[in-house]
Formats: sequence, structure tokens, C-alpha cells
Amino acid sequence: MFKDPSFPVLLLSLILLRLPCSGAQTAGGSVVQTELWCVAKNNAEDAALQGALDWACGPGGVDCGPIQQGGPCYDPSDIQKTASYAFNDYFLKHGMTDDACNFSNTAALTSLDPSHGSCKFPSSKAVSNASISGSTGLSPESTYFSGSDDSSFLPPFLLLITGHLVVVLLRRI
Repeated sequence: MFKDPSFPVLLLSLILLRLPCSGAQTAGGSVVQTELWCVAKNNAEDAALQGALDWACGPGGVDCGPIQQGGPCYDPSDIQKTASYAFNDYFLKHGMTDDACNFSNTAALTSLDPSHGSCKFPSSKAVSNASISGSTGLSPESTYFSGSDDSSFLPPFLLLITGHLVVVLLRRI
């Protein structure tokens, strides 16, 4: 049908590159939903976290009541916990995208629940509306750090490379 054996592989690869990554994983035939939280990075400078926290509680529109004095998440001695609560609130309210969990590269997504004591962090799984399902393509053990990395591009990219390798090998036969 095709004279060039690389054409079907290239066409399939291009189609797969345009498909979004799945929003859920299957494990043994059942759907696994992964909860995610946006938290302050461990290596972020306190001054950078404070600046991001100030923006989140101001122009960012975050509900900072729980991290203010008298709130269940109030801890003036731990800027990471305080910023994490604000970052997570912003992330959940703004589409749960990589950009919504960046804060000048001081925040990251994690599947480890950052709740502590009476301070409960809502997760991505708890959010559900017409445009947000609350599930992701990340594994429960993973931690994804925001930045230039685009993990949704990686699997199709590997498929494209594998397809081209198959074509090269077929041409040598």
C-alpha cells in the first residue's frame, strides 16, 4: 500500500503526539486516581517563599484565612508549611496546571499529603466540576517538579523515536 515503510509509522506517531495523556491510570482493570497537592519546594529560599505567599494572599486571590492567626494552619515559625497551604489553594482554584503550581519555581506537585495536625489540605481529587476531573496521569509514588519539564510530551516522544528505529531496522533487512 505504501512505498515508503516509514510513512505509516510517522503518521501514527504524529497522531499520537496530538493525543492528550490519559487523566487516569488503570491497574488490574480498575481506574486509579492520584491525589495531588501543590507545596513549597524544600530548597526554596524563605524570602522567595514569603514573596510568593504575599502575592498568593493578595493579587492571587487565595483564601489565606486558615494560615492566619487563629486558623487551623497558622504556624508563623514555618514558612514552608504556610506557603504550601496558600500554593495548594491557588493550584486547586486555577485549573490544577503546571503554571498554577510554580510561584517563580518555588513550588512543586506531590502525591504526599502535606496535611499536619488539624491543618487539612484539600487535594486535586477533591475538586470536581465540568472541566476538572481530579485525576492525573502521574503515579501515586511520583513527585513532579514544575519548570521546563513536560512529562506529558515524554511518552509520545519515546513512541516516535521507537517508531523511527523500527523503520531504520526494517530498511537494513
